[in-house]
Amino acid sequence: MMENMENVYLWIVLSPLAGSIIAGLFGKVIGRRGAHWVAIIGVGISCILSLLAYKYIVFDGGDIYNAAVYTWVVSGNVSFEIGFLIDKLSVTMMAVVSFVSWMIHIYTIGYMHDDPGYQRFFSYISLFTFSMLMLVMSNNFLQLFFGWEAVGLVSYLLIGFWFKRESAIFASLKAFLVNRVGDFGFLLGIAAVLMYFNTLDYATVFSQAPELAGTTITIFEGHAWSLMTVICICLFIGAMGKSAQVPLHVWLPDSMEGPTPISALIHAATMVTAGIFMVARMSPLYEFSETALSFILIIGAVTAFSMGLLGLVQNDIKRVIAYSTLSQLGYMTVALGASAYAAAIFHLVTHAFFKALLFLAAGSVIIVLHHEQDMRKMGGLYKYMPITWLTCLIGSLASIGFPGTSGFFSKDAIIEAVHTSTLPGAEFAYYAVLSCVLITALYSFRLFFLTFHGEERMDKETWQHLHEAPAVVTVPLSVLAIPSLIIGAWLIGPMLFQGYFGDAIYVADKHDVLAEVGQDYHGILGFTAHAFKHPPVYLAFAGVFLAWLFYIRFPQLPGRIANALKPLYQMLVHKYGCDAFNQVVFAGGTRGIGRILWQIGDVRVIDGLIVNGSALTVRWFSGVVRQVQSGYLYHYAFTMIIGLLILLAVFVHKIFQGG
Repeated sequence: MMENMENVYLWIVLSPLAGSIIAGLFGKVIGRRGAHWVAIIGVGISCILSLLAYKYIVFDGGDIYNAAVYTWVVSGNVSFEIGFLIDKLSVTMMAVVSFVSWMIHIYTIGYMHDDPGYQRFFSYISLFTFSMLMLVMSNNFLQLFFGWEAVGLVSYLLIGFWFKRESAIFASLKAFLVNRVGDFGFLLGIAAVLMYFNTLDYATVFSQAPELAGTTITIFEGHAWSLMTVICICLFIGAMGKSAQVPLHVWLPDSMEGPTPISALIHAATMVTAGIFMVARMSPLYEFSETALSFILIIGAVTAFSMGLLGLVQNDIKRVIAYSTLSQLGYMTVALGASAYAAAIFHLVTHAFFKALLFLAAGSVIIVLHHEQDMRKMGGLYKYMPITWLTCLIGSLASIGFPGTSGFFSKDAIIEAVHTSTLPGAEFAYYAVLSCVLITALYSFRLFFLTFHGEERMDKETWQHLHEAPAVVTVPLSVLAIPSLIIGAWLIGPMLFQGYFGDAIYVADKHDVLAEVGQDYHGILGFTAHAFKHPPVYLAFAGVFLAWLFYIRFPQLPGRIANALKPLYQMLVHKYGCDAFNQVVFAGGTRGIGRILWQIGDVRVIDGLIVNGSALTVRWFSGVVRQVQSGYLYHYAFTMIIGLLILLAVFVHKIFQGG
């Protein structure tokens, strides 16, 4: 059985790669239909096999697979390998990534129907799926780093897919550069693992972690640092880039410059979830550093709260959802910091479905409105797009944690876990994520009401042609709406309180907040009833009510509030000045350093001294030598006499020296 499963695991990653290669290299031969069919079939095979692997590992209790499938280099005692670790953590990620990606592939047929880069787009998104699967299935840091960099590369290609737009090129470059900052820390962490553990294999590293837990290293003279803290923080800096945590969050809102299907794929199933998965996978290391856990806790709390506020002032429908992703990633990060790794993965799973649903619903609206994305030019669409309206409503309810939806179970579990934690920073994180419940409900239903209700604000020509999106768009929406409603209720018991992940996630007894929360868990109905005794549910209701009040009942109120709180409003509109700071300090500073190096190094040293200087020297010497060649006989005779006298003097000097 294990040999057969090894073949299954290989096909899970290779089938999207095959679809990508065929669509990319032979797109002109097979045409547009051929390109989307090979890509969709490739990811479809991956999805079906992932679900079979999920059944085998989770339901049938199959053996965990941990083996190398290809050895690349052996250097001393260290092997650089391609290998798979298939346990409950990785197989859950495989199922989510492949399923959501499959739905997005199908949806893309409708969204990209008239795009000239049709085949190229399908090639890229299949390659994206392959890269993410390689990352989550890896059993060693080398393959993890390969998948890590591959998703970064493909995201760069997809964000800048419409490369004739200057804004798209800028956004893709921004994503690439910001992630390089995070990846530098990530690479330092992997290097430290190799240096001290002398291996890149997960299992070996995790088994040695208790022995090295007390090891200290010196980075700055006179200061001893915990090895585990250094490794964990360096690895998490990589996660801050990939999962867009403050201050490395600035690339994610600009990623909206790519087509909507890739926005959904980046935000729901790939790229941004990589950092969350990585920290959960590295739980056997993080549990030995409370400093790193507190750092993660605070970064996540700041991200969740501050990015949620920015969602309140955005008018681009996709950017509102993008800031929602940033805030939700903050929730997951807070859970990681509180050692509630299972809750973080649980929210990752539920978020993947409802966030993909929201992005695809937004894309459905954008298609019908001829690529208009400003919510101020929408309104009243529920009459014309009932399926999109209903699915967007489901996604919005799940996003705010409305009781019974998938997001309700995962968000409330995180809030309770953080409330239980005793780590430094936990109290601050609790109030941050609690406040964020109100903010999330307010911006989510601001989007919903401005888009689907109220006054119809589109132009007359657009209004006359309003209709529901085609079936190739609405069917994936309908399919994604189902898990957005029910998957939370199905998974909460086993995933959080019944040891679902087994040995895939390690939590020290003193950090096991979910065990404490689980003491009050008495089934789905009990959890729901218990939630009504705490503030989050009422804050969510209050947020929806305020959104209705501001954008349906009294639509003039938001403008008045913005004028009354103009400094705060302007700060939010300008995104706390983060983009301006980066442009002036980092981008501007880099260009300034470049100009200085150009003026000194290139203009003065290379051109002025070396190139032009050598030319001037030759010119001067030539001018001197030219004077000798005068053409007069007595000049030459005089020169010969002088030369003979010099030779005679040397000859006499040699004679006397010899004597």
